[in-house]
Amino acid sequence: MPATPSDPENHTANAPIPFKVQIIPVTPLQQNCSLIFDEESKEAVFVDPGGDVEQLEAALKHFGLKLTQIWLTHGHLDHAGAAQSLKESWNVDIVGPHKEDQWLLDDIEAQGAKYGITTGRNTKSDKYLDDGDTLEFAGHTFGVVHCPGHTPGHVVIYNESAQLAFVGDVIFHGSIGRTDFPRGNHQELLDSITQKLWPLGKDMRFIPGHGQMSTFGQERLTNNYVADSVLARK
Repeated sequence: MPATPSDPENHTANAPIPFKVQIIPVTPLQQNCSLIFDEESKEAVFVDPGGDVEQLEAALKHFGLKLTQIWLTHGHLDHAGAAQSLKESWNVDIVGPHKEDQWLLDDIEAQGAKYGITTGRNTKSDKYLDDGDTLEFAGHTFGVVHCPGHTPGHVVIYNESAQLAFVGDVIFHGSIGRTDFPRGNHQELLDSITQKLWPLGKDMRFIPGHGQMSTFGQERLTNNYVADSVLARK
């Protein structure tokens, strides 16, 4: 969740990339769940399916897709609440986040009680992710960087050839992730952004957990939390 939330929009990443991405806002928190799919093989992956299982299932049916994996950037309810139901429905693995977020995956139902969201289910990752890991589906390869700060086990998943990253709640258009939740750390978050994300390049576009897409280059120019000019004054 961003430090200052912005109004979420329904975007489709439509650059000339070798796979398709449909963004589906889910839960009352309007979290951007990303449906990544390959048009030829019809294989699909959900990144951060936080809730609204019926809506996500309908998207798979609409595009005629087979869900093959579930990828999680971190363990908060609005990013992981529907993972267990989808796992059981499609018999697929939950991949990610880093092992340091398993305590949050164990706490999804309690998190939901605080927000009046009763559909999320506790879950366990089938495979934790770490810095430098790679993910693959339908012949497409994605990199992983561990980016603690918003949560201790947050990861960012990116595709270098497509210049596209799925950043969860690390960074947003004009903002950064909150660090006032349990085990959040503001300095760690700043370090994750500047040391793990900026090296991926200014042209890297990103889909955040909430709100509209941006690029790392744009945020280095205009983001009031992590712009180069702002950090230079600290």
